[in-house]
Amino acid sequence: MSHKSRIDTPGALHHIIARGIDRKNIFKDDKDRDNFFERLGAIIEETQTHCFAWALIPNHFHLLMKTGATPISTVMRRLTTLTVYIWPVLLEITSTHTAPCVLE
Repeated sequence: MSHKSRIDTPGALHHIIARGIDRKNIFKDDKDRDNFFERLGAIIEETQTHCFAWALIPNHFHLLMKTGATPISTVMRRLTTLTVYIWPVLLEITSTHTAPCVLE
């Protein structure tokens, strides 16, 4: 099923979900969550993106973000790159992808 085109102008709000493939965990412990928050903080500062709320569940996360100067797709690509290629190795997961989804 295709998605509608995302409205991604500065100031647009997005509910973002990224889940591990096959519902596998992407957060093993507090160290993983702390690493995620450090990267999220650096990225939102660099891109002038606002994050109003978040929820980290072992196999996925939710973010409520407001687009800043950088398109939200670029922000999420930067955030999930390490999630896709580093965390699965650390967690010994054979699948090396997450499935991001932005809900309007």
